[in-house]
Amino acid sequence: MQRIKVAERPGWREKAERLGFTFHHLDGRRYWDERAYYQFTLAEVEDGIEAPAAELHALALEVVAEAVKSERTMARLAIPEPLRDYVAQSWAEAAPSLYGRFDFAYDGRGPAKLLEYNADTPTSLYETAAFQWIWLEDMIEAGRLPAGADQFNSLHEKLAARFATLFPAGGFVHFASDPEAVEDRQTVRYLQDIAAQAGIEAKFVPMQAIGVDADGRFVDQDDYIVQAIFKLYPWEEMLREPFAAYLAGSQTLFLEPAWKAILSNKGLLPLLWAREEGHPNLLPAYFEDDPRIAELGASYVRKPLFSREGANVELVDRGRRAPVLDQGYGAEGHVRQALHPLPRFDGYYPVAGAWIVGDEPVALGIREDRSRVTRNLSRYVPHAIVG
Repeated sequence: MQRIKVAERPGWREKAERLGFTFHHLDGRRYWDERAYYQFTLAEVEDGIEAPAAELHALALEVVAEAVKSERTMARLAIPEPLRDYVAQSWAEAAPSLYGRFDFAYDGRGPAKLLEYNADTPTSLYETAAFQWIWLEDMIEAGRLPAGADQFNSLHEKLAARFATLFPAGGFVHFASDPEAVEDRQTVRYLQDIAAQAGIEAKFVPMQAIGVDADGRFVDQDDYIVQAIFKLYPWEEMLREPFAAYLAGSQTLFLEPAWKAILSNKGLLPLLWAREEGHPNLLPAYFEDDPRIAELGASYVRKPLFSREGANVELVDRGRRAPVLDQGYGAEGHVRQALHPLPRFDGYYPVAGAWIVGDEPVALGIREDRSRVTRNLSRYVPHAIVG
């Protein structure tokens, strides 16, 4: 694994705009960054990232199967008591999932270490599935990468196939997000395009425009019943909204399903460790009221059960606490995970995102930052497999 500096493609910004990748800069700061790329060997990707992602996903599903039967575990995960049966029922009915993303610390030498599982509302979807693939093709065509260069990246094709599997007869599916959040809206727009390629009629509905009719069914802004919906909106918030009382009776198929509330919770980390202690791809992790947190010593990462983009994640290294981005997370509880330093390349700390579609690892995306905590404005850097 290497970080290789390269010149940017001429006109890449204009190409990004034409293709709908309008958030290549965020708040005036570079988000997509092709002044470097991460180069891997095929063995590093297949053995170091793809295989661990497949194994950990299977183990995580085993955790879900146990958690839905345990009131104690559901309480540990801060799933509201009135909705626990709904979450469990979604698992019992095998409600299907679409996608998710494991975040790993990986340097190409030692085993990848799981940092968290973004199993409910992961973004950086378009830039992984499409724009970094376009970058690869352009670089090969320009002779700046060898003709045999490749990527771990079938995300677009596997998403299209997954939609076709979930909706074999086509049909009508709603897609929802906050329309004012540019990255979220463009991510959902991309998924709408993929769904349309799979023969699905896709309609966007702002999350705040969803209502409830007299029969307790969810309806969109035009009073059409929401029978199936992809929502870029986290379950931990949905389960606490006033309309949560209507979830069980709504007959709506949600992507992601309610059982993803277990996988997207940082409490998954200690549950996995308790089940598979010593696994080479896991870090020791405990709920904060577990006396075994003392085993972590003075170096650990304190994570809220619910947190986004590194918010309220506290990194403690030999007793020294790094600055925390406080966005109000943490009221529901915390976990502590052993501190595993991210690899450092040219002053940047990369996190390797392994994408899952259905139950299959399908792609790799890299985010990097000069901080050891990956945040919303951390840069996206493409990758290539050479050798």
